[in-house]
Amino acid sequence: MRFGTRFTSELQSEIRALAAEGIRPGLAAVLVGENPASKLYLNSKIGACGKLDLASFLLTPPASIDTAELLALIAQLNTRDDVDGILVQMPLPCRLTPRRFWMPSIRQDVDGFHPVNVGKLVAGRPSLVACTPAGVMEILRRSDIPISGANAVVMGRSDIVGKPMALLLLHAGATVTVCHSKTRDMKGISRRADIVVAAMGRAAMITETSFVPAQR
Repeated sequence: MRFGTRFTSELQSEIRALAAEGIRPGLAAVLVGENPASKLYLNSKIGACGKLDLASFLLTPPASIDTAELLALIAQLNTRDDVDGILVQMPLPCRLTPRRFWMPSIRQDVDGFHPVNVGKLVAGRPSLVACTPAGVMEILRRSDIPISGANAVVMGRSDIVGKPMALLLLHAGATVTVCHSKTRDMKGISRRADIVVAAMGRAAMITETSFVPAQR
């Protein structure tokens, strides 16, 4: 069984166990405006919820929503008994500053963006963690790739992926190097790595020649 299928099966077993106790987890997703990429991304998440029999709620306020209205919407979601997780899809319209929207409660912050959850990650304490880095760690573990003692390179330093990825690898015992657009000799660094995680928003920063030692 492929590990993706196996992982889904494990989740379904956990969800059925919760259902037996009268609990149905619910995810609320907030999409501001009509960004096509964001719509596609969120639709895939809502579809996954349906396959797992999780409750999902997609809220689509217009791009014209102001800061006070959006904060009020998220505050209202925080109080709903049928909502266990909240995500605010990025990017938001440029006139809205993303850092002002750390409004999901700490326990409902499924993206791990709340400053308290970020602080717990830095300290190595259990917390909700940014989903993409958490998924990469799951893939590494289920692929039986040793992390402890490995030289790991993270390509990217974003708050959403690069930094939490580096911290998760560090806590798992890897020696971590973080590369970014200003890094010198990125190919040389990647060639010495046991694990490379590409988390940069630019195409072709990593190619197959990044991992092939230079010919003498």
